[in-house]
Amino acid sequence: MSSPPVAISYTSQTGSSFVDAVASYRRSTLYLSDSISASASGEEDFDAVDSSYDEEAEAGGVSASRTETGLIHDDSAFTGEWDEEEEDSLTPGPSTANTGFLLPVPEDPATPTAAPKDGAREQTPLLRKTTSLSFLERTAPPRVKSAVKPVGDAGLAERSPLIRRTSQLSTRSKVSVRRGSTGKAVKVVTTGQSTFGQTLFNAIAILLGIGMLSEPLAFAYAGWIGGTCLIVFYGFITCYTAKILAHIIVDDPKLRSYSDIGRKAFGRGSVPWINALFCLELFTVSVALVTLYADSLHSVESAYSATFYKCIGIVILVPTMLMPLWVLSYASIIGILSTLLIVAVIFIDGLSKPDYPGSLWSPAPTNLGVANLGELGVSFGLFMAGFSGHAVIPSLARDMADPSQFDKMINCAFVVATVVYGTIGVAGYLMFGNSVSDEFSQDLMKVVGYNPTLNYIALWGLVLSPLSKYALATRPLAITIEMLLGIDPSSSAPDDHGLAVKANDSPNPSFLERHHALKNTFVTIERTIFVFLSVAISVLIPEFSSMMAFLGAFSAFLLCVIGPVTAKIALQGRIKPFDAFLLLTAVVMACWGTGAAFWSTT
Repeated sequence: MSSPPVAISYTSQTGSSFVDAVASYRRSTLYLSDSISASASGEEDFDAVDSSYDEEAEAGGVSASRTETGLIHDDSAFTGEWDEEEEDSLTPGPSTANTGFLLPVPEDPATPTAAPKDGAREQTPLLRKTTSLSFLERTAPPRVKSAVKPVGDAGLAERSPLIRRTSQLSTRSKVSVRRGSTGKAVKVVTTGQSTFGQTLFNAIAILLGIGMLSEPLAFAYAGWIGGTCLIVFYGFITCYTAKILAHIIVDDPKLRSYSDIGRKAFGRGSVPWINALFCLELFTVSVALVTLYADSLHSVESAYSATFYKCIGIVILVPTMLMPLWVLSYASIIGILSTLLIVAVIFIDGLSKPDYPGSLWSPAPTNLGVANLGELGVSFGLFMAGFSGHAVIPSLARDMADPSQFDKMINCAFVVATVVYGTIGVAGYLMFGNSVSDEFSQDLMKVVGYNPTLNYIALWGLVLSPLSKYALATRPLAITIEMLLGIDPSSSAPDDHGLAVKANDSPNPSFLERHHALKNTFVTIERTIFVFLSVAISVLIPEFSSMMAFLGAFSAFLLCVIGPVTAKIALQGRIKPFDAFLLLTAVVMACWGTGAAFWSTT
């Protein structure tokens, strides 16, 4: 049935049902795995996509998006057009860009198309009137055709689908290129399926992580003045660089991930370095998760040492490394609940105790300024670690139903994250002062006068949260290692997302490809060794603050500030004064913080 030619106005949906929010969060937990593993699989995929866009642009008609299964999706369900000639304004404030979208009226498949008559009459109009309506949100999923049919250009329909490792993100957002009536090639972008509220929820859930446990210690190292300035400054600049990544990814529909942005800005040689940074960051996160689990469990039950609990954790972590991602994404929701619980507990405990220590009514001794320059460098990394979520920013922008609302959404997300981190840091520093622990949650069990049952529940949440996040956070690194070793199980079987992957059609398959059971055995051995290595590093470097300081000072500054700013400079061919100041400041803080993090371990 044809759509009625009516105008529909769009209002941004800031709320969604709980089920939709959970489903959207599960998608966000898979983005990083898709981005890094797809980049590690090779550069041929990007080149194939690039050439396919050129071919579609030359076709002259509306192109069809192809999936890995060979089906054609009708792109006419939703199209969005961006003007390449308009220069984007990358400011930390809300976006003022007015993006227009067109939704063609779908044809009625039941109504046969009338054959053109040989003769024309005087009443025959020279130009046929077309009907269109303005629309900002997709109302129906794309129609899937069961058979491949020619559409204008016969060669377009006969081309085979791209052969690559299946990515859940790639089947979510379809992009094509068509030629407008003026003959100019116009990019036609089909957007994702997450609403404003769902994307906001995903962004906040990604930003609020285990880094908040070290915020009180960061305030203790930087003092009230330094800590307040740093957390506001880092929230501001990371919001700015997140918009840089989003604008780059939206302007070029061929780009899908952070690595693709690096390839476009710096060339093919940058991709291995970017992937290496991601892998180093993920391994550091794995060590920090093991440390957090063991320290929290030791606070709950101090009969055994934290090292003993780390060794016992191997028995729990190895099976989770072999679980599919869709199971782990559900389990990771425990992390959100434990985060909300620990925020509530710190205020309940602080307000329930009238005197020092551990009271908000009677604050502990604190410092107004910086007491030690070395500790100030450590605070750089501790504060910055809380804002290290830029690897997923491109995927969030791609999955948003209305990308023109991204700047407004990311402003809200970083404001919430900055306020939460600042509130926890201020409350923890007031309650425990300069003697606050690496993880302020450990201090909750040391103070007499709190509600023990409530604190036990909160700490058990911090025990379960790292166990549920470990496999999901380290899966991209594990997949990358398996690809380098040639034992990636997804090359011959359905991937972790449950999507079918085309088998290798090579006439001479390798030995491992003929023996799937042996390949799976090697995968199990590799992931077991990975767990042993992360536990071993956690035993050798038991300080949680040292791992978080290194994560923030080295990885976060490079991936969240230096990388996006240099990519913008490389693509625009010029450098603005604010970008130059930001780049210089980030390099100085990264070097200072990294050195201080290494110094703190000694």
